[in-house]
Order: sequence, then C-alpha cells, then structure tokens
Amino acid sequence: MKSAALSYAGYEEPHFLEACTLCSKPLGHNSDIFMYRGNTPFCSQECRQEQIENDEARERRWKKVSSSSSSSKKSTENSKKSATVQTGTLVASN
Repeated sequence: MKSAALSYAGYEEPHFLEACTLCSKPLGHNSDIFMYRGNTPFCSQECRQEQIENDEARERRWKKVSSSSSSSKKSTENSKKSATVQTGTLVASN
C-alpha cells in the first residue's frame, strides 16, 4: 500500500536489480547480473569478487578484534583471581 502511494505521488523506489551494489553502474535488462548473498546484484564477476574479498577482510578483522578482547577479559579475570587475598582470624588452643 505504501509503495503504491509513493508511486502515485511521483516517487518510485528503485528496483534492487537496477544498479551494481559496488560501483552503482546501471544493470542492463539483457545483460548478466551476478548475485551475492541473496539479493545483492553486481554488474560483473570482478565487482562481485571485490565485494566478497571486502566482506572476508571485514570478517577477519572482526574475528581478530573479538578474540583479542575475549583474551584480554580472560587475563583480567585471571589476574583478579590470583590477586584475591583471604583474611580471617585463626584461633588455636592447647
């Protein structure tokens, strides 16, 4: 209903297959469209491959940051555990 109202008002949302996701080149109606991760269109194998490499690099950075932050949490927890001191009173009798 919303899209019909927008279309009537003179505004029409672009179709997701109208342009390359990476370079924004218009996709021809009679040309190949290279898809990636569902609904992500690309004008060429090169654009698609570049996006795949970008995503993989982003995932590697995320995993690296994620693992380093979890290891620093573990070392902080271990240092807190090793620094724990118990205090109390010891009573001895004969």
